[in-house]
Amino acid sequence: MSGFFQRLQGLEPRRQQAFMAALCERLLPNYALYAQTAGQGNPAGLRAILDLVWERLAIAGAKIDFERQAEKLAELAPPEGDDSFGARRATEAVAALSALLDTLQGEAPEAVLEVSRASRGGVRAFIELTEGEEDGERLAALVREHPLMEDENDFQDAALEAVEEGVLGRDALKALRRLGHNEGVSNLGLSAD
Repeated sequence: MSGFFQRLQGLEPRRQQAFMAALCERLLPNYALYAQTAGQGNPAGLRAILDLVWERLAIAGAKIDFERQAEKLAELAPPEGDDSFGARRATEAVAALSALLDTLQGEAPEAVLEVSRASRGGVRAFIELTEGEEDGERLAALVREHPLMEDENDFQDAALEAVEEGVLGRDALKALRRLGHNEGVSNLGLSAD
């Protein structure tokens, strides 16, 4: 995995941002599901902020106040007292988008690693929740070999390869966004539709 993280850190900031945006796309349905079940949150608000990020990636000179967007985003986080599984996954989506906004406002060298790890961490937590395995070693093996974790790793590899290749123009960004959107299915294999 360390080679993967080295490649991520070696990317220029815009390519890192595109990678993070793709991961955020896949985290959005988790937030939407939380909003549906808990009756709070604002998926459209999150969607609008991520759309602005994609716009900035596509149009370098796009004038967007990302400080203001970060303030709006902070208001969309689940309440701190909510420790439910859904709230934790929704919080991951907000935190990932927040880390991405940090990079658009200045230096945030660890952000790309944070987003990558948060996405994998959510998958790990979901597998731990659904498999109910007590034995730590068996659970670690289960997580590693689980189809959802394989899918997550494959997705992150594909996203990294996509941002490493050639010119990151409009078409490449559209393809990356489609990859991240994953037909509305999140990294946990869940859909809010």
